[in-house]
Amino acid sequence: MSVVQRPKEAYLSVFAYRMAPREEFFTRGHRACQGCGPALGLRHIMKAAGRDTIVVNATGCMEIISSPYPYTSWAVPWIHVAFENAAAVASGIDAAIKALQRKGRLPKKKINILALAGDGGTADIGLQALSGMLARGHNVTYICYDNEAYMNTGVQGSSATPFGASTTTTPAGRVSFGAGYWKKNVAAIAAAHDVPYVATACPSYPLDLIRKVRRSFELEGPAYIHLFAVCPTGWGTPPELTIRMGRLAVETGIFPLYEVEYGRYKLTIDFPQGLRPVEDYLKLQRRYRHLTPEIVQQIQERVTAEYERLKKMEKVTQE
Repeated sequence: MSVVQRPKEAYLSVFAYRMAPREEFFTRGHRACQGCGPALGLRHIMKAAGRDTIVVNATGCMEIISSPYPYTSWAVPWIHVAFENAAAVASGIDAAIKALQRKGRLPKKKINILALAGDGGTADIGLQALSGMLARGHNVTYICYDNEAYMNTGVQGSSATPFGASTTTTPAGRVSFGAGYWKKNVAAIAAAHDVPYVATACPSYPLDLIRKVRRSFELEGPAYIHLFAVCPTGWGTPPELTIRMGRLAVETGIFPLYEVEYGRYKLTIDFPQGLRPVEDYLKLQRRYRHLTPEIVQQIQERVTAEYERLKKMEKVTQE
């Protein structure tokens, strides 16, 4: 059995709760499912964003669980918007703040603008608004919490649903093996807009996540972060394995962690001794239980090729 050497970040994460900011801006009392990956991620995201933050939250899981009237889990200004227009509303807030500061009606201090949406509200319904926000250069950090389906409405497939995964609209059966398409790479689409900062992140690596969120706000201009968000309810995984599932996704190369700063790619978590086989990740999830060895091998080949492509991008852009 091969031994995978974990990076330094993996061990530091054990002490993340001591090293992370103590003040909470996404607070307890929300109605998320047990082991909810997006909720875990949001807690770290808001610690990194801090008090001077305005959150624009598209309709979706995180909006539903955090704001049932008259309650809220948000300790900062928060706006609920439609499924598709989080980026557009955040763009308007950025323009309004600049106008008010220019007129002297608002102090000239840094105000973080954070747009949040799921994979459905980002990769599908809200892609046009996101592209416009990035192209116009608004000073907004947009974070997609990607649980790989429309979980809030009943586990329907999105264009971010992985190849072979079973959902209610891509069911596994006699004539279907689940999603028959490869996952849309929204981070690559964002990077193609030539924006200052793009990154992938995972709550299982909290220090890496916190650092990337902070960096996104430090740089002037738009930023995009794609957050891998385990969903026990939709994926069919035990809630207590959420952190482990996130680590397996990274260790197998299913979801590599990297950042692109001004066009330069950098793997922030790498495995010089090699990746784990994708089967280690797939076999723990109900949504993949129907996969044949041939399909698993097909996924393995795709993951290996994509990881090698990413390493080449890192080498080329760092030269």
